[in-house]
Amino acid sequence: MPLKRYSTPELLSLWSEKNKFRTWAKVEWAVAKAQEELNIIPKGLSNDIEKLIKDERFWEDAPKKVEEFEKIYDHDVLAFLKVMEDALGSKGKYIHYGLTSSDVVDTANSLLIKEALRHIKSELLKLSEELFEKAERYKYSPVMGRTHGVFAQPTTFGLKFLSFYSEALRNIERLRMAIEECSYGKLSGAVGNYLTNPPEVERKALEILGLKVEPVSTQIIPRDRYAYVMNTLMLIGNFLERLAIEIRLSSRTEVGEILEPFGKTQRGSSAMPHKRNPIKSERLTGISRLLRGWALSENESVALWHERDISHSSVERFVLPDATTTLHYALRLAANIIKSLVIDTHRAYKNIEKFGDFYLSSLLLMLLTDKGISRDEGYEWVKEVSQRAFENGTSIISEALKHDKISSVLNEDELRAKLKLDIRKYVDSVFSRFSALK
Repeated sequence: MPLKRYSTPELLSLWSEKNKFRTWAKVEWAVAKAQEELNIIPKGLSNDIEKLIKDERFWEDAPKKVEEFEKIYDHDVLAFLKVMEDALGSKGKYIHYGLTSSDVVDTANSLLIKEALRHIKSELLKLSEELFEKAERYKYSPVMGRTHGVFAQPTTFGLKFLSFYSEALRNIERLRMAIEECSYGKLSGAVGNYLTNPPEVERKALEILGLKVEPVSTQIIPRDRYAYVMNTLMLIGNFLERLAIEIRLSSRTEVGEILEPFGKTQRGSSAMPHKRNPIKSERLTGISRLLRGWALSENESVALWHERDISHSSVERFVLPDATTTLHYALRLAANIIKSLVIDTHRAYKNIEKFGDFYLSSLLLMLLTDKGISRDEGYEWVKEVSQRAFENGTSIISEALKHDKISSVLNEDELRAKLKLDIRKYVDSVFSRFSALK
């Protein structure tokens, strides 16, 4: 089971042994119902299974009973069936009629994965709302844009958060497709050729369960579907890491533009009481690494021997509950971080001013190009004066006026009039593309 520290009650309950076996029972119930309608087995078994599914006391005890029989059989599905058959009495002999273990396990997994992804989608929607709120609130607030960790050109906090909102929307769409991708079941028998149950049993049973028929199955649902789901979870983890790194880099002492929420009773270090470390964002970074590892494990489980081997089973007992539960927790954590994030707009403005206006170099290069100077030659001139402005803490305009070649084609009035950046100029245009999607 997933580590409780990084879990949520909803997903822990979903992936519990109790709920797993109950979901297996739901698959057996749907199959029995279909077989009864087609007069393959005597009527009555499906009603008895349905009553058992609703018996809370039975499912409280079932995991322990299954565990005891598994010690004897060394096979969890057979142990489960023994517990079910004992509880169902004489009719229980028809449970699992014509099925193979993977018919039940894989179809149940589809139900469990679908439900887990719905929970994850709900948390991602909440996070996206928090990101959009921050984007709108700080729509025009200036902050230095950085590439390679180095000052580039000013942008706005609003555009930063809108970038994360845009990525969240893409991941919501990916989740929608992942839910579709895993909404298939299979009840086609030992090697997928329906020798022990006709296709009509599968069609009817899966319709009851709200799943589609896997068009061509072997003994299992093809594992590229699971890999698709895990790769989607990995991409969401990558998104969380990008968000976390932005916060971590911006919270450094010498930057101080964005800070994680810090509780009144929270303590940052056992040795240094002054510390206010971005531990929650760092936690998100660590979780994203796990998601990539789990995705790799499932991708390695796509290619199995012939119609199926069991090398994927041990992988999926870990990665399916661990990845979905941990990501659900991480998304909830991220939403809480963003909701209470501290944005220091004053510090951001001071950081822009701190080293001068050398970042106006692109505009100066464009002005020289308009004056007929070749781009290559103009680039060298601007490189000289912008670096001098940075090193001396002076204005790029004053350094340009000292440069013989630049001052021969651009006078002070032109430089002062045109070396200006309106960082808010097209912010509304960018936002308009997303406002309707909120």
